[in-house]
Amino acid sequence: MVIPARDDAPALRVCLTALAGQSTAPAEVIVVDNGSTDGTAAVAAELGARVVHEPVAGIPRAAAAGYDAATGDVVARLDADTVVGPDWVERIAEIMGADDAPVAVTGTGRFYGLPAAAARPATWAYLGAYYLLCHAALGHHALWGSNMAVRRSAWDEVRAAVHTEDPELHDDLDLAFVLGPHRRIVLDRTLRVRVSGRSVRGRAQWRRRMRRAWRTILLNWEDLPPWERWAVRLRPSG
Repeated sequence: MVIPARDDAPALRVCLTALAGQSTAPAEVIVVDNGSTDGTAAVAAELGARVVHEPVAGIPRAAAAGYDAATGDVVARLDADTVVGPDWVERIAEIMGADDAPVAVTGTGRFYGLPAAAARPATWAYLGAYYLLCHAALGHHALWGSNMAVRRSAWDEVRAAVHTEDPELHDDLDLAFVLGPHRRIVLDRTLRVRVSGRSVRGRAQWRRRMRRAWRTILLNWEDLPPWERWAVRLRPSG
């Protein structure tokens, strides 16, 4: 379990408290302190997480540091403002332990902390557009960093290709691109979480997230353009 965090102590406390109440306990919880100036690292240590320090700012560097530090065969990923239900880890274990298990799985969710009338439309507008448009760009399902897991062996295979040097990328989308159309990523709609709506509150946040998405897409299309990605995806097996 990897949670990148920076100056997010109150939200992290809620996130870790929810993880402590899981029906299946996570094998390990790693909080990557990405240069926090508040009590983020202290909260993580207090609640039993292993703290990894990544001083270079940016979620791509922080997430990669967490994956590198993880020791399990499957590495789950949350954001510090994610709140999971009591069977979230159990459900990850079931999906990744199945006979036809994918190399990565991602789920859905809903935003909290928004006005009641705005929460559902914001969820559909952001997550719906993210999964639909990114599927077209990737040739397969995207990954959402607030609710996902990846097989450690797959991470080791692609580690050198992820773009950790650019803090203005979506690290989850970048990882999905690098895993490529020949590896299987699934979207499981029963894997649900709650996530703070602060990331979609206001036009500036929407513009920032859309700018990062296009930056991530265009960078990865330089390596493998969309028509080639879809050709690989649609090629008959065997």
